[in-house]
Amino acid sequence: MSAASTPPALRPATRADLLPLPLEVAPLLLAARLHTTVDGETVALRITEVEAYHGRGTGPVPDPGSHARMGPTARNATMWSEPGHLYVYLSHGIHSCVNVVCGPAGEAGGVLLRAGEIVEGRDAARTRRPAARTDRDLARGPGRLGAAVGLRHARHDGIDAVDGAVRAGALARLWLREEPLSAFAVGPRVGVAGVAGTDAFPWRFWIPGDTTVSPFRWGRGAAEAAAAGR
Repeated sequence: MSAASTPPALRPATRADLLPLPLEVAPLLLAARLHTTVDGETVALRITEVEAYHGRGTGPVPDPGSHARMGPTARNATMWSEPGHLYVYLSHGIHSCVNVVCGPAGEAGGVLLRAGEIVEGRDAARTRRPAARTDRDLARGPGRLGAAVGLRHARHDGIDAVDGAVRAGALARLWLREEPLSAFAVGPRVGVAGVAGTDAFPWRFWIPGDTTVSPFRWGRGAAEAAAAGR
């Protein structure tokens, strides 16, 4: 194997790694890996696209796109927990989406895992994602990603990806690159309504040219808000 094709060195994520604000942690998760074992099936995902979200009182700028923008609720409780837990929420009543909780306990924040490449356990991912036409599509988008890695709301909401403790028949571990990516793309978040989905919040990060990255689309009223802000 040539030096150019040698996989990057990885190490287990720690609470300290995830203690900064989500906006700071988000780019560090690019090309990191999430390993899950659910009901005996293991899948490893190379993360290629993420979005940062801050809760009420987190960071200097209020984030109108966050589930925790109004404060703690039963739905977003995991966002206020220790860094390293996974906030698994239900989108459109169907899709389980996975976020890495960041920031100090008691300050809500998370990084949504928007897309990734399945690098281990493709057979398990295909079984969970039978509609995927190609391997590229297995985890291309947050709902597809959640399905491919096997984490489900509400069964796995709050699972700890730092200590790897088993929860509801599953475990998760997050691995970071020893050397974070130095080059990545930045832009508005995908499908987020209003100003929170415009260039006023360039809180989406992705690996340029990676085919697993999901396509951009405006959220409700975001295109109008962007035009009004020009």
